[in-house]
Amino acid sequence: HQQRHPRRSHAATPNPPPLRGSLSTRAVSAAAGRGGTRGGAQRQAQQSIGTAARFPGVGRTGKVTVTPGALGHEAGHVPVAMRNLRLLRNGGCRPAATTGTPQCFCLGAEPGTVLVGSQHGLVELGSARDVTREVDLTVEGFMPEDGSGCIVGIEDLPEHECVCVATAAGDILLCNLSTKQVECVGSVDSGLSTMSWSPDQELVLLVTGQQTLIMMTREFEPITEKQVHQDEFGEGARKVRVWNRELVLQSTSEPVSGLEQALSWKPSGNLIASTQEKPNRHDVVFLEKNGLLHGEFTLPFQKGQVKVNELLWNADSTILAVWLEELKVDNSNPNSYVQLWTTGNYHWYLKQSLHFGSLEENRLVSLLWDRENLYRLHVLCEGWHYFFYDWHWTIDHGMGENSQRMANVAVIDGDKVLVTAFQHAVVPPPMCTYELQLQQAVNQVAFHTNPQHSGDMAVLDADNKISVYRYGQSTTSDPTVRLGAVGGNGFKAAVETPTLVQRYNSNEVMNPLGLRFLTWLSDDSFLVVGEGQHAAQSVLYHLTAVPHETEAEEQLSVPVNGEVISLCCSPTTKTIALQLADRRILKYLWEASTPVLEPWRTSSGCAVQFPYPCMQMSITRIGDEEVILGLTDRCRFIVNDTEVASNITSFATYNEFLLVTTNSHTCQCFCLKNMPLKALQACLSSAAAPNSETLRKVERGSRIITVVPQDTKVVLQMPRGNLETVHHRALVLAQIQKWLDRLMFREAFQSMRKLRINLNLLYDHNPKVFLENAENFVRQIDTVNYINLFFTELKEEDFTKTMYPSLNGSSKAQSYQHPDQKKVNLICDVMRVAMENIDPQKYCLSILTAHVKKSPPELEIALQKVHDLRGDVKAVSAEEALKYLLFLVDVNELYDYALGTYDFDLVVMVAEKSQKDPKEYLPFLNTLRKMETNYQRYTIDKYLKRYKKALGHLSKCGPEHFSEFLNLVKDQNQYCEALKLYPPSTQEYKDISDAYGEYLVQKQLYEQAALIFARAGIFAKALDAFQDSGSWQQALCMATRLGYTKDKLSSLSRSMDYEEALLLLLEGALWEEALRLVRHFRAQEPEWKYFFRVQEQRDDYETPNCPELDLFSETSSVVTASDMNSKYSHSSSRISVRSSKNRRKAERKRYSLKEGSPFEDIALLEVLGENVRAVETVKDIHILLKQLVLFGYNEQAGTLQQALEEILQLMETSIPEIWTPDLQRSSVNPVLGPSSTANSIMAAYQQKRMVTPVVQGWLRLLS
Repeated sequence: HQQRHPRRSHAATPNPPPLRGSLSTRAVSAAAGRGGTRGGAQRQAQQSIGTAARFPGVGRTGKVTVTPGALGHEAGHVPVAMRNLRLLRNGGCRPAATTGTPQCFCLGAEPGTVLVGSQHGLVELGSARDVTREVDLTVEGFMPEDGSGCIVGIEDLPEHECVCVATAAGDILLCNLSTKQVECVGSVDSGLSTMSWSPDQELVLLVTGQQTLIMMTREFEPITEKQVHQDEFGEGARKVRVWNRELVLQSTSEPVSGLEQALSWKPSGNLIASTQEKPNRHDVVFLEKNGLLHGEFTLPFQKGQVKVNELLWNADSTILAVWLEELKVDNSNPNSYVQLWTTGNYHWYLKQSLHFGSLEENRLVSLLWDRENLYRLHVLCEGWHYFFYDWHWTIDHGMGENSQRMANVAVIDGDKVLVTAFQHAVVPPPMCTYELQLQQAVNQVAFHTNPQHSGDMAVLDADNKISVYRYGQSTTSDPTVRLGAVGGNGFKAAVETPTLVQRYNSNEVMNPLGLRFLTWLSDDSFLVVGEGQHAAQSVLYHLTAVPHETEAEEQLSVPVNGEVISLCCSPTTKTIALQLADRRILKYLWEASTPVLEPWRTSSGCAVQFPYPCMQMSITRIGDEEVILGLTDRCRFIVNDTEVASNITSFATYNEFLLVTTNSHTCQCFCLKNMPLKALQACLSSAAAPNSETLRKVERGSRIITVVPQDTKVVLQMPRGNLETVHHRALVLAQIQKWLDRLMFREAFQSMRKLRINLNLLYDHNPKVFLENAENFVRQIDTVNYINLFFTELKEEDFTKTMYPSLNGSSKAQSYQHPDQKKVNLICDVMRVAMENIDPQKYCLSILTAHVKKSPPELEIALQKVHDLRGDVKAVSAEEALKYLLFLVDVNELYDYALGTYDFDLVVMVAEKSQKDPKEYLPFLNTLRKMETNYQRYTIDKYLKRYKKALGHLSKCGPEHFSEFLNLVKDQNQYCEALKLYPPSTQEYKDISDAYGEYLVQKQLYEQAALIFARAGIFAKALDAFQDSGSWQQALCMATRLGYTKDKLSSLSRSMDYEEALLLLLEGALWEEALRLVRHFRAQEPEWKYFFRVQEQRDDYETPNCPELDLFSETSSVVTASDMNSKYSHSSSRISVRSSKNRRKAERKRYSLKEGSPFEDIALLEVLGENVRAVETVKDIHILLKQLVLFGYNEQAGTLQQALEEILQLMETSIPEIWTPDLQRSSVNPVLGPSSTANSIMAAYQQKRMVTPVVQGWLRLLS
């Protein structure tokens, strides 16, 4: 049942293959009118296709509807529960030169043409809305001249280049409007009551006066004939019968009491709509193809007040048009109505109501939906009035961003307006926060464009009356306003409701819905769009509401040279943009002394014209330019005159943000403040990363309803009608930034906790501001659990650079420089001080958390504070505090820390909370209690492997425990710590130094061992160690201290001079002599070892004077071998040196450090490079360090070593920031290549070597 309908073309095309479809027919109660006589002698040859006798019985005729199937539109199912139908444009005509009364009509194959049948013939109305062609059927005798003829069906057949007309007399005619030729292709003696064509125009179905169905091909060849009534109906009940495409009966329903004649098959093929009169109401009912009832809704009329003439579905099955007429009372003409109904979430909404009045000339003849334009409705009246209405879906919501009633969405439902205040609660449709009860059916709703009054509404009803509802105008309840889902029995609603202030009559307009695009400009001024005098013109009307008057005066009217098809207003700039039918965009300057229209222009001065007509428009700013956004019904998204995306299903703007939903089922959010148009186009055309903050997945078919300002909620509607609320990450982060900038910590924290935003952002957004307002933060958060949650999430990383990089450039962060303290420790300390200042008892647990969170944890302090709570009546007991502390820390670890406090009562308190066996820890504690205090603490520290503290306590236990002390030092290598515990003049100091020196000798650290021995007066071992290290000067000093004779000193000197001789022999390539010396002096060690040692010494001597630092300076030249400040570098002449100095001096003068000078940046690089190179002048600092250690100045040596380490680390971390990688690459020559030389390769190799740090062993020695 889902065949495609071909686009109509005037040119004939080959016959397409037949498509399968379904037909439905049923008996009706009212007899169809038949009149007229058969044609005369001029009638052409006829083909008799049905001659059965009339079916016996009174008032039995048949009505046929053919399922239209799904048309070739890919718009998809749009959720309509929160949407209204907005009239985009309307038009029509009333041709003057016409006779007779119209009886039926259809759309012509040519765009914009309508074919109308009357009792005299056929008339074609062209796009100019006047009669272009006509065929008089009375001349040929096919219609009686007295006007009693009746046309029961018209169909334009473009492949035949003619129009098929069926008359009540039984004739089937083909009329050529160009040649005015008429051909009768068949006739039915019993007459015809209905003609219906399949959507593909392959089949035609006729219902005869004898209640038979006749099916024919498009060539009018009979296929089959069936009887409609195969059994008798019950009294007052009707049945629905369904035939297939071959006219084989598929199903027959049970008799339905009160079923009426209206019948319409839904194009999607799943339901058949009809009407049913029930004892107390009048319903539209739906039947399945098997005849079973499936849903209903009640018409807003009393029983017996109206009759339903027709039901019609639009092409995509989203709108059901109901044509009603009042029943005649007292011989007065009845009123005619056309209602448009939609459904969502299993509720039927009356979205539009067209009142055509009671005049005879305005009485409806027929109406139909356009098959190409899904939302165009065509209406024909008896007075030859023809109207068309173009509709589209829209969301009516408040336009404000700063007021308290800014997220209201209004839904039209007949004479009610259902308002949902999304700022307070997300109420699923069809429920609402409150509803407004009007006197007539509502057609339009407009919210105030002033952001401070964005909740105020103006409602335009079917009688062209404007009802104004305002907030805060009355303290009494309004009877026309009734609470919806939020007002239950026994509950007090916290939401505020508006009050009806005034109701105004607008100008009387003859045509239904003559006014559209109602816009509330200011407190007493409204703007509406009406029809112009010509078909392609519109008029802007300014209506002024006068207080205490019932009429809205027309202040002025501005003609528009073109049809206005959409209008939007910016709530911030008050700019109004109009879109015309030719896609031009006009800007309406309504606040000027004389309102004028001018083209909307881009920043370059070009007039804007959309490439496609847009159904939704909005005004926003991209950068510094105010732009117009548009979205077509084919998902094309347009900015000014540029199409930026073709997969957008909905969009919304909020402050500087643009939110869109796409066909790939995502919701994207972009900040337009600093984003150029090309960047936006690139972002929309490329798929963002799945974890990007700008993108999130949503359910298939989701559409944006509204964005709640001053919040993070985005309300989406699903295809089935239900609502979902999402918190888009980009909006959340932006709102959190605003809260933090305003020091609104509580709002930011609650949102971050609820939406799982890492709480580190509270600090990382602006560390300086956070630390300065720590007490304010504590007072706002207030809850101990929330503060503890903040502590537990703290990490050292900067989350504006890792997890939320989009905030790195937008945040106004001011770093708080504490180079000696980590981030977590800093926050814990500042927060702890703030809590102690406010209320240390209330925030006791949070203070404990601050101690535990630090690195390393301050568990001893935390345990001591728990211990101090014992015996005091405070907000938190010691028991509760300990229990909480055990939640943060493993009980066994906490037991060890408690033991480390040497407080056995605290240890017992913790042990009782653990799984430890009292039989194990109580004897251990009792043993400790019996020990001397220092030895007790030594035992505890040794148990806890805190060896430094253990040595300190053991050293106080007297000389009888020194052997145990020395054994612990040797076992744990705690020599440096042990030396600090005894004066240098004691024997214990000498014994520790002896052991330490032996340990260093084993590690082959001979020079360090020699210094330790020498400092302790162990000169013999110091001499051997200095000899092993090659320090001949220190070795001779030790020999002198030992009282060596001259002969022994001479022998010692000769034995140590061989290495220098070996170096000279290797330099001269005298390999054999070098090997002899090695074997003679060091026969016990392998020769290769000394070749490596010689090479190491050579490398030490040839270390360049930091030439690699020239690599980073833009002003420095490439270092060559001649630049090396080594022992074996080639010497330069004085002239070259002097010229080099002069050149550098001239460069310094050129590159001035004066602020604002042309080469200030280059001068800064040069000075920084000199500072880095200057550090190399202290590369022999290790010599000074050795002497300081030798003479016992350990503290000064450690300070000097630490200072050098810090300056080297600072330079190492600063070099990449000062000399960027790009600058480095630009100054480095290629190492290899056809133009490389030996010197350039050597220079490049030397440049890659970084600053050699000072010997690390000295730092270990002094630590």
